[in-house]
Amino acid sequence: MSLTLRIHQISFSSNKIENMTTILHLADESDVYLDVFPEYAMGVPPKGLNTQFVHENTEPLDGEFVNTIVGKTDEKSSAIVFTAYLKERDELYNASILAEKGEIKAVYSKIHLFDAFGSRESDVFAPRKELAITDLKDFKIGLAVCFDLRFPEHFRVMARMRVNLFIVPSAWFKEKYKITPWRTLTLARSNENNSYLIAVNQANPFFIGHSITTPPLGYVIKETDDGQISFTRPLDYEAIEKSK
Repeated sequence: MSLTLRIHQISFSSNKIENMTTILHLADESDVYLDVFPEYAMGVPPKGLNTQFVHENTEPLDGEFVNTIVGKTDEKSSAIVFTAYLKERDELYNASILAEKGEIKAVYSKIHLFDAFGSRESDVFAPRKELAITDLKDFKIGLAVCFDLRFPEHFRVMARMRVNLFIVPSAWFKEKYKITPWRTLTLARSNENNSYLIAVNQANPFFIGHSITTPPLGYVIKETDDGQISFTRPLDYEAIEKSK
């Protein structure tokens, strides 16, 4: 029992349509079942997110951005994890979406917003409390986003619900000493829960890259540098059983 993923460490522009086109192009080029993309797929301006930018780009779940990417999974009989700024009533959410064969299987709106080091995501987005867990092939997938990595209980609760593959789209900003905690947190969340973890980050110039794939024993089986790259990783279900 296995699942092959393609992880796309890319730099999204501030143009939502351009970013959507990039996702569709990379999905078209991919020959695996599941493609995974970073956080802030609807765009991020050079000086960071702000309320006006997100308001101008946000859409409902049934909007063009989400529908077009979900449609690609129908066309290819495949699956994609991507992110979007979602509007629901008067609230804005930073969401990760898993779509498979034309169907939205899971929507996770970021719980732990990044209010640290001078940034305040909570000025832009509202937090939610619900987890998002779904089955894909032989795996049970739990979604998280970026700063959630700092909260071990978030992953422990999902592990108790039999999640064995965490997928974490991220946009970990580039600053001094940011790579070490990024690596430490991803490995810890994998190891303490005996689960695979895929942490896909945006690339330079604004983000650190260093997307990481870890097996259930919590060591690095693949780590990139900070440039744009797409790479493929097979995941073996038997490794989960052997780690327990």
